[in-house]
Amino acid sequence: MTGGAEASYAINKNLARAAQAANIAVGTGSMRILLEQPASFGDFHLRPIAPDVPIFSNLGAQQLLAEKRRDGFKTLCELNKKLEVDAIAVHLNPGQELYQPNGERDFRGLKNVVADFIEQANLPVIIKETGFGIAPDEVDFLLQAGAAYVDVAGAGGTNWLLVEAQQPVANPLDDGESFRDWGWPTALLLAAVGHANGRILASGGVRTGLDVAKALALGAHSVGMALPLLRAVNTGGTDAVLTLLASIEQTLKTAMLLSGCVNAAALRNAPLDASANFEYRLNQVRLV
Repeated sequence: MTGGAEASYAINKNLARAAQAANIAVGTGSMRILLEQPASFGDFHLRPIAPDVPIFSNLGAQQLLAEKRRDGFKTLCELNKKLEVDAIAVHLNPGQELYQPNGERDFRGLKNVVADFIEQANLPVIIKETGFGIAPDEVDFLLQAGAAYVDVAGAGGTNWLLVEAQQPVANPLDDGESFRDWGWPTALLLAAVGHANGRILASGGVRTGLDVAKALALGAHSVGMALPLLRAVNTGGTDAVLTLLASIEQTLKTAMLLSGCVNAAALRNAPLDASANFEYRLNQVRLV
């Protein structure tokens, strides 16, 4: 969420400091600019700041196409090794690309390229969407291709198509409003695939500790959050992020105690109270 802008580098480092203090994983913004401008390496090298926690790099699937054509992922793999990251998150963002000025709109062969990268990467690969969700059949494909985890990253949070559509040089004939409600909500996707294999991550619209508890109860292995932390770091730096994380942790622990769950594994097996509308929509998702 912090790629491609000068201010994002300071944000990455402040989030890394908070992650180290809170003992949680942290991911960088897109490293596309690093592939184009190697001198920016220090802005993405977070290991000196967060030596003891998992760190993920990040690159769009569209950029994998260019990397494969250039040298078969050699440069990308070497760069991740130098960054000392524990995994790479490959994000899928077709909606964003379609509305982004000069976006990469040729998606032919993308599934095969992603599968090839998973096979050749020198690190575990996490595949994630960017706010519209990944269909259950595509989740199955990615897991069978060897992805370490799939982050369903469903609707409910930031809509990047709308963000791109607001740029001054965007398509003047379409403001993207037709797609304001596009995508599958994270909760529905988790209910459809979350308990299947222990390799599902959840993000997209996660705002509170109670949201984290619900995602875990729906089967997520782990839960990611972006916008609340981004707001916190912008208003109060690392200290504000740590205060927010402490609040999230307290809410999560409260939800677990009130649910009679002593750990995350117990929470994943807790009985769920779902509305009739949720069950109906879930059946529609499962048909995909």
